[in-house]
Amino acid sequence: MREPEADTETRPRQGPSAARDTAAAPVGGDPPASEAAPDSQPGPGSEPYPQADSRPASEPPERDAPRRGAEPRTAMFRSLAIRNYRLFAAGQVVSNTGTWMQRVAQDWLVLQLSGGSGIALGLATALQFLPMLLFGLWGGTLVDRVAKRRLLIATQAAMGLLAAGLGALATAGAAEVWHVYLFAFALGLVTVVDNPARQTFVVEMVGDRDLPNAVALNSASFQFGRVGGPAVAGLLISVIGSGPVFLINAASFLAVLGGLWLMRPKELQVTEPAPRTKGQTMEGVRYVLGRPDLTLLLVMTIFVQMFGANVQNQIALMANNVFETGAAAFGTAAAALAAGALAGALVAARRERPRLRIVLSGALAFGVLQGVSALAPGYGAFVSVLVLMGVAFMTFTTSLNATFQLSVDPQMRGRVMSIYMLVFLGVAPIGAPIVGFLADAFGPRASLGVGGAVSVVVVLAIAVLLARSLRVRVRFSPLRRPFVRVSAPTDRPIGGASPGAD
Repeated sequence: MREPEADTETRPRQGPSAARDTAAAPVGGDPPASEAAPDSQPGPGSEPYPQADSRPASEPPERDAPRRGAEPRTAMFRSLAIRNYRLFAAGQVVSNTGTWMQRVAQDWLVLQLSGGSGIALGLATALQFLPMLLFGLWGGTLVDRVAKRRLLIATQAAMGLLAAGLGALATAGAAEVWHVYLFAFALGLVTVVDNPARQTFVVEMVGDRDLPNAVALNSASFQFGRVGGPAVAGLLISVIGSGPVFLINAASFLAVLGGLWLMRPKELQVTEPAPRTKGQTMEGVRYVLGRPDLTLLLVMTIFVQMFGANVQNQIALMANNVFETGAAAFGTAAAALAAGALAGALVAARRERPRLRIVLSGALAFGVLQGVSALAPGYGAFVSVLVLMGVAFMTFTTSLNATFQLSVDPQMRGRVMSIYMLVFLGVAPIGAPIVGFLADAFGPRASLGVGGAVSVVVVLAIAVLLARSLRVRVRFSPLRRPFVRVSAPTDRPIGGASPGAD
């Protein structure tokens, strides 16, 4: 790949035209190298999906980050060739592990301080997510207005200080349950800004072409921490108590802060901050509502996430009530899901670009596998299906995340991603009581089966609506790959390619 010229490395991206002129490839079918993907037709005032770069070969892409060598575009770890992202990713591996350790330590501390109260545990979790529901949209507006690297330095430092504060109280034996509530709510407030800032900062480090790869690697880092963090935390809590685990997490933020501090600002592809005006938050909402494609994908996410985000609870119910195996077997089943998610993230890292068919295929496969898991005859079969569920879920989420980031106006990206995160995280507490009610009333198998059936029906319905909205054909081929094909009508060329290309 051609190295970007020096005068293009720090060029800000401005306005809607920047989204159209990016070097990102299209979202849609899986065409041969000589063909482009469907030329979608969004509604008035909306931005189309990113199209293939039409600049002459002699002109360097505006949106490619500096990199070493000319590694293949499908290399699994190609984003790590970019120095700034390499620093960021290294810090995330350390910090994600620490964050998962703190999650376990916080839950254990609440149980100790409250005498094992489930209500107290649920309240602490709710308080941590409440700010996202209340102020999530505002957080995206702030992210669009300021420099993201400086904002992340502030939010990561704040998170580290909160972990250190609660850790000091717990280590000194002075912590009370209301302290945990207070720190959980404060952490949620910081997350309101930190989440969309981290999501949108990735594209400034790697550019549009490597964004899908970087998103997948970020997911792999998160799942790596999910696999190892709780196990390490459990061991440490049994030896030294909850307090020091908080302090270890506080120290882990130094890795992120160090990486952000050592970055080369001139190599970042900084998005020009949106000017401060009235009504910016609602402008972001209107932007998404004016994009039928994004709106339909968000609706699909609501239903898939409502049951997918609570699959951990369903695993616990299946292990305890159906297979009657115990805590160790529950841990093994949860680890199997996480291992599948990690594998799915690494597989997603090899994909060159997000495609609409991958989003639909991942969501559909996850729903089908949920239904299959409900019919598992034994514990071993159940665990095997969970691995595949993890792969399918990560295929869906990584492609969806990259699709949202690459198909919007860069100056709207913070607000759009805050809406995405609000939907992605906000439906979990809504779905939890529904999952619990179905399990209590009809059994854990029914809870899993209903969740899978709902996901399958919704994905198929959204596929039909997307086909009409984007004026493309969506075909499902359950017996041969690709399982989902997205193509334009034969009487309309696709992105300048020959008619009927898939």
